[in-house]
Amino acid sequence: MPTATAAPGTLLLTPADHTLIMIDFQSQMAFATKSIDPVALRNNAGLVAAAAAGFKVSTILTTVAEKSFSGPMFREVTAPFPGKALLDRTSMNTWEDKAVIAEVNRLAKGRIVLAGLWTSVCIVGPALSALDQGFEVYVIADACGDVSEEAHERAMQRMIQAGARPMTSLQYLLELQRDWARSETYAFTTGLAGERGGAYGIGIDYAHAMNPNASEAG
Repeated sequence: MPTATAAPGTLLLTPADHTLIMIDFQSQMAFATKSIDPVALRNNAGLVAAAAAGFKVSTILTTVAEKSFSGPMFREVTAPFPGKALLDRTSMNTWEDKAVIAEVNRLAKGRIVLAGLWTSVCIVGPALSALDQGFEVYVIADACGDVSEEAHERAMQRMIQAGARPMTSLQYLLELQRDWARSETYAFTTGLAGERGGAYGIGIDYAHAMNPNASEAG
């Protein structure tokens, strides 16, 4: 029988061990997204972006044909990264863009976390490509969307079968925090969860109102 130790598993993400790539959160892509409510999509994308910025995660923001076709990136995604350049592409597969790959190599992280539109094209492409080149890949499923629920689910299954690891936007935030004793990010985490964490956020606000001295949120 193995011996348990009070230590995190190696499959858990930390702020320093991965690069987050947020892909094509743009008007034209969102218009046809039907697998998730647009309000929920924008909220979840904003939660992921704010979490990454707050924890200083290496992050790449990339668009496709921003000026000529797809339009601007969601403000919820760009606002946490003021002044950050958006890497615009012609390729549907982010992993085939030389500027993006140069940034991936500069950041030099072995894990890639993906979120964006559409799941079956712009997320499947880099996920399968990165896996093929030896990277570990995580996909934030509820910060992705597609033209139908079927398209999104089949894409998620395809990536999982290839070795990608699914997660959610709130899970991403809480995995970066992981310990409420980390006081330097406690207020940020609970504040962001209160703003964008849905019913969980309501619970945090309630707990703090009932007990202003509470130091734990989960």
